[in-house]
Amino acid sequence: MKNNPITTPAQTPKELLNELHTLVQEAETMMGDSISEHTADAVGALRVRFDAAQERLGELYEGARRKVVAGAKCTDTAIRENPYQAMAIAAGVGLLLGVLLGRRSK
Repeated sequence: MKNNPITTPAQTPKELLNELHTLVQEAETMMGDSISEHTADAVGALRVRFDAAQERLGELYEGARRKVVAGAKCTDTAIRENPYQAMAIAAGVGLLLGVLLGRRSK
C-alpha cells in the first residue's frame, strides 16, 4: 500500500476521480488484508486523503454552481434587455430543430 499523502490537490474533475479511485482501491486492499497488519497510522493516512479529496470535491461543486448561477443571471439579463430578439432566436432554433427532427422521422 502506498503511504503517499496528497502533495498537490487535484486540479480537474478527472484528476479528482482518479485520486478517489486510487483511494478506494487502497481501502479495499486494506480491508482484504487482516486488520491486525495495519497500524492506526495507515488508517489515519487514508482518512486524511479522503477528507482532502472530499473537500476538493466540495470546492469543485461550489465553483460549478457559481458559474451556472452567473450564466443564468447573464442570460436572464440579456433576455430582459432584448425580449423580441430572444423570441426570434428561440423561434429560429425551434424551427431548425423541427426541420431536422422531421427529416429524421421520414
